[in-house]
Amino acid sequence: MKSLNEDIRTGQLKQVYLLYGEEAYLKKQYKDKLTRAMLPDGDTVNYAYYEGKGIHISELIDLAETMPFFAERRLIVVENSGFFKNAAPELADYIKAMPETACFLFIESETDKRSRMFKAVKDKGRAVEMGRQDEKTLILWVGGSVKREGKQIKESTVRYLISKTGTDMENLDRELEKLFCYAIDRDEITAADIDAVCTTQITKKIFDMVEAVAAKQQKKALDYYYDLLALKEPPMRILYLLSRQFKLLYEVKDLQRRGFDKAQIAKTAGLHPFVAGKYISQCRTFAGQELKRIMEDAADTEEMVKTGRLNDVMSVELFIVKYSAA
Repeated sequence: MKSLNEDIRTGQLKQVYLLYGEEAYLKKQYKDKLTRAMLPDGDTVNYAYYEGKGIHISELIDLAETMPFFAERRLIVVENSGFFKNAAPELADYIKAMPETACFLFIESETDKRSRMFKAVKDKGRAVEMGRQDEKTLILWVGGSVKREGKQIKESTVRYLISKTGTDMENLDRELEKLFCYAIDRDEITAADIDAVCTTQITKKIFDMVEAVAAKQQKKALDYYYDLLALKEPPMRILYLLSRQFKLLYEVKDLQRRGFDKAQIAKTAGLHPFVAGKYISQCRTFAGQELKRIMEDAADTEEMVKTGRLNDVMSVELFIVKYSAA
């Protein structure tokens, strides 16, 4: 993203950009920044936006061939088109030789780096991945947002916020807005404020439940279960998430055994680096065979519910009781 920021700062903009990856917040931020940089003063005449599958390539090319109206360039924004997963050879070829007055900005969730479109964009402009941010970056970003509001927050409180609400920047941004409003008359945002207004991710509750099971804190584990039921979470979804958690722990433990470091574990298991660290810590409390047995038992429990041999609410409760017993 350093090169992208430099392009925007200097005004030396490329003709085509691709923003791709999992972090929706960053993609939206840079889509807006690039749009403002390419079309100053809110020029809507030379701006076109397309979204979703089924976009006609011929229409995009015709528009790109049209001279801009009293401006240097025409900007065409294309979002979640699928052009970078499915073949779009005509557009890939066109990008290589398109007129200097045309600019394309593609925003995609999924891309194939081997595709002709990806290679065409990389050759002509920039393809920038907006991936999950690491813990250090998120802490700095949250701290910066709080500072801009004229408030203060301890680093330990930021870590608590991330652990409670998750690492998705879009969600963190929403939770920060709630905190700014709640603490409008105070200088410092505290952990008590976070507990008062922030929404705990269900995955965090599941993580805490597994932690309670590992520590043989049966009452605590069951309290988490009853809280989720009170939030109208279906018992079978809770069992699925529990099973998924144990499966991830098993995978992390196996990767550790094979000598993978934290960064490699995060990449292989598809976890955020911050979350991977927590999984590495949690899996130490379980033996590999124990995790395997728990997963098999979860599958058996699901089958018994589906065949009508067990009540769904009771089955998950028994499952938690079994593995949290001292």
